[in-house]
Amino acid sequence: MRIVQLANFVGPTSGGMKTAVEAIGAGYVRHGVERLLVVPGARDDRWSTEHGDVVQVRAPRVGDHYRLIVEPWRVLDVLESFGPTSVEVHDKTTLLPVARWARRRQVGAVLFSHERMSDMMAMRTRRDASAKVSIALLNRVLVRSFDQVVVTSDFAREELAPAAGAAGCPVVTVPLGVDLERFRARGHRRPGGPVRLVLAGRLSREKSPHLAVATAVELHRRGVDVRLDVYGTGPHLDELQALAGSAPVTFHGHVAGRDELAARLAAADVALSVCPSETFGLAVLEALACGTPVVTADVGGARELVHESCGAWAAPDPVALADAVQRVVAVPVRTRRRAARQRAERYPWSTTVDQMLSVHRAWARPRLTTAG
Repeated sequence: MRIVQLANFVGPTSGGMKTAVEAIGAGYVRHGVERLLVVPGARDDRWSTEHGDVVQVRAPRVGDHYRLIVEPWRVLDVLESFGPTSVEVHDKTTLLPVARWARRRQVGAVLFSHERMSDMMAMRTRRDASAKVSIALLNRVLVRSFDQVVVTSDFAREELAPAAGAAGCPVVTVPLGVDLERFRARGHRRPGGPVRLVLAGRLSREKSPHLAVATAVELHRRGVDVRLDVYGTGPHLDELQALAGSAPVTFHGHVAGRDELAARLAAADVALSVCPSETFGLAVLEALACGTPVVTADVGGARELVHESCGAWAAPDPVALADAVQRVVAVPVRTRRRAARQRAERYPWSTTVDQMLSVHRAWARPRLTTAG
């Protein structure tokens, strides 16, 4: 097979998508697939890696930190040259011409859906009614354009299922995975001291960091000896610092390197991953793999990853989430940390790759030798 992965929206909130695309692509190569990755960048470029070639397509900045391919014909030229048997599109907005190209060329077209558009728009704009019609229309176009849609959770499936059912487009749930070697338990700390909470991720509203900080503030208000370490940067840092006030919340900024992040996660007692619109939650799996229980919202894809043995969930409200934290820390340390690691071990990247290869085998077609 010859698979092209197209990851369009590159910026500070695309870390989870980047991790997923890289891990899945590396798995393809290990299985003997010829893999090409196409991404936006400052200029046209191409280079080789151990996991296949990467083509960078010149794309403009969108905002301060993002690049977005807005000239899809540049991508079509790359596809013509490579000759894939199937394409895997990690974008819902500007790359629809890729699906139309694939249909004309009898090439399989798979959409990998990373977010629920309705929730993403609501979190960013605090309004959802005005966007519902346009999002519903976009979903109908998407499921009629692609051969198959891949989602990462039942929560993610809900938004696309009605349109996909009407169009006869199959939707398959493929959970993501975690690097179980890099993210691992680092031993148990001695009893005593504060309850150490950790929040790792982008400090922007769609990730709900305000809710996590407010949870720590609520625990502090109750007199709980607690400390929250926040790892990440984003546009709402000032708001979060003001919200923390005098509570023991420390903002460490960006963590350089995944190994260092893993060590920080492993040192915590509880990880907070409380965004109610998260469609999967790679951060949840990474914390669990480190032996750190997770408290999450009772809605969203992250909830599907957390079992009562290795964490807790509650309504996306600081008071309810603070109650959940206290339930978790009441469980013996060794018991909850062992359960967390065992839960993560159910999600190796190899399983994700195997499922994605099955999807591509179902739709891969020999490329036509003539244009048209």
